[in-house]
Amino acid sequence: MEHIRYSVAACQTDLPNPLDRASMRSNTDRILSLIDAAVAGAAPFLPVRLVVFPEFAHAAPVFVTAPELIEKLAIKIPNEHTERLEQKAREHNIYIQSGSMLEVDPKWPGHVFNTTCLIGPAGILYKYRKVNTWIPYEVHTSPHDLEGYDEPLFPVADTEIGRLGCAICYDWIFPEAIRQLAANGAEVLIRVSAYMDPWGATEPMDWWTVINRARAMENLAYVVAANQGASLKHYPPYSWPGGSQVVDYDGRLLAQASPGPGERIVVAPIDISALRHERSTRRGHHMLAHLRTEAYPVYRQHRYPPSPAGDEGALSYEKNNRLIDEAKVRLDADQGRDGG
Repeated sequence: MEHIRYSVAACQTDLPNPLDRASMRSNTDRILSLIDAAVAGAAPFLPVRLVVFPEFAHAAPVFVTAPELIEKLAIKIPNEHTERLEQKAREHNIYIQSGSMLEVDPKWPGHVFNTTCLIGPAGILYKYRKVNTWIPYEVHTSPHDLEGYDEPLFPVADTEIGRLGCAICYDWIFPEAIRQLAANGAEVLIRVSAYMDPWGATEPMDWWTVINRARAMENLAYVVAANQGASLKHYPPYSWPGGSQVVDYDGRLLAQASPGPGERIVVAPIDISALRHERSTRRGHHMLAHLRTEAYPVYRQHRYPPSPAGDEGALSYEKNNRLIDEAKVRLDADQGRDGG
């Protein structure tokens, strides 16, 4: 068995919100410098081969409607930012999970996606578009909700450093999303996140660590999780607790940034060979192999959005609330309760 062992770096950012496309360039400048720092810091030890950035590192949804985001901030992919990351990946022979950016695609006019890219020396390996948007606040489109969408919802890249898959922030509160990445072959589960207080990396809730550890052990995979470290002045009305971390396939914390806003670089070892050995030899606690898929009829029922193909019109906070209420009525009816 080929021995594959390297370091990963989870980089959390503390950058101002861009208000237009031109302002995104300074954020990308800082992202590139953080990559250089992560690679240089680990160079005398176990070299870094994967660098991960948080959700909204390139741009955050600072406007409340999808048309405003499309007009002022959203960009096509590939773009100047992904090209600069590709150049940096070639320079250091690494893989980079970009911070998310707001994406438009001519194939889906009127829609904006929350998208992150895995970029290697040869270019973009996959685009991941957030499937479980943080409703009602997010007005991005989930690709799941588009009739005729024919691209993989949960892509996995087979690389020289292992099989990598990513999901964004709220996706991770749905065990099904991360389980699908693992079922698609992912060995390293990448979390690109902007998880805020009080649900973030601080007590008494600390959903951040609870979820990352659970997803690692239930899928027998590494988790590399970069969380937004923006200070309150940059991303009001929430505070962002950072806490970026790396978790091994048994749920052990390998490295963790102290909770609190600010830039951090967290570095930890990944041993793909050890993981593959565990997956091939383990009998107990191998939940992917033990999964009784047909035992769960809940997945036979369509839940959200209430209409399987969604309905027409731009997403908004008000529309998201209406769809949530309709879904709750359907849930009550499915559970045999009065939904009125």
